[in-house]
Amino acid sequence: MSEDWNTKYGVRRVRRDPPTLEEAIFAAAGITDDVDSQAEIAASLMGMPIEAVLKEVRKSARASARTSRVITGEQGFQRSVVVERRVSRRIVGNDKRI
Repeated sequence: MSEDWNTKYGVRRVRRDPPTLEEAIFAAAGITDDVDSQAEIAASLMGMPIEAVLKEVRKSARASARTSRVITGEQGFQRSVVVERRVSRRIVGNDKRI
């Protein structure tokens, strides 16, 4: 699908592609945790029937449930891990600004 329009610089064209099934499922998973709602959202984004999308949503939900990790302490309490990245700035001695 493409859309054309005239500007003072000439004809401009924008290409609009529907999302892939994986992209639609990822977007729906970010909106809600309910599998049926995810399938409905992904199906509306793709323009596909809900039954076809529901199978793939259930597969991805099973896969994401297996990959979750929790770090527990000695007594079984969950703790959070914070990772910070410190950027070092180097001053260059050859900077000759006047």
